[in-house]
Amino acid sequence: MSSPTQQALQVVVHAPGSAVRDPVRLLRDLVADLRASGPLAWRLAMRDVKAQYRQSYLGYLWAFIMPVANTVVWIMLNSTGVVRVADTSIPYPAYVFTGTMMWQMLVEAVQSPLQQVGLARSFLTKLNFPREALIIAGFLKQIFNLGVKLLILIPAVMLLGVMPDWHLLLVPFALLATILAGGAVGLILSPIGMLYTDVGRVIPLLAQFFMYITPVVFAMPSGGFMAKVFNYNPATPLVLTGRAWLTGAETPVLWPFLMVVAASLLLLFIGLLLYRLALPILIERLSS
Repeated sequence: MSSPTQQALQVVVHAPGSAVRDPVRLLRDLVADLRASGPLAWRLAMRDVKAQYRQSYLGYLWAFIMPVANTVVWIMLNSTGVVRVADTSIPYPAYVFTGTMMWQMLVEAVQSPLQQVGLARSFLTKLNFPREALIIAGFLKQIFNLGVKLLILIPAVMLLGVMPDWHLLLVPFALLATILAGGAVGLILSPIGMLYTDVGRVIPLLAQFFMYITPVVFAMPSGGFMAKVFNYNPATPLVLTGRAWLTGAETPVLWPFLMVVAASLLLLFIGLLLYRLALPILIERLSS
């Protein structure tokens, strides 16, 4: 006769292709695990947030040290004539600082799913728990960092000579959309990144390249080939709309922004499905 402890244990068997053959069950299990992931995701996120700032002497200052450093560099390049930047609708320091802060949030959101799964690699193969908790924990950590950055962004923009208006109330939505878009891309990449560490290393390199074809430190080109490149870049509406709502001095590109948000939601859903389908296979490969 089995003991109560043995009866309480749940045996989970992952058969290759079983989820694909039953998509209804796949969706039902995904929703159930997302719901069950809440408490664990919260504990993981709080652990990571505390560790992130407890082990750093400068603590929360790191949230804006890099954007400030980047802003100073580009102001010097522009003022000395090394790089010529077109006129912007707000003071250039405010333009660079807000763009850099938003770009940093986007890149961190892209890296978050891969980092969360990488940190859990050691116990993914040993413990049975809702794997979606890792992704949700990453999003919660990004939302916490968003709050820290908002406390820095608003007074910094005022000090740089820009006075926000009522659109400031919409800024959290723009920043959440930025995290959503980055997280969706990162979720798609995370299964590949588990197998090949090159993915995690190439993300910062690609981010540096894409920053120069996004209105982060450069103004939108008025015409020509680069204007088309900037316009077709899906990160452009996120940065332009977020900066417009933050400063109250630019016009948001609302419809492209909403299209990017809708595409991000779809990509997030696809990413969750791929993550759920791929992870059992990847765990088996990592265990062998």
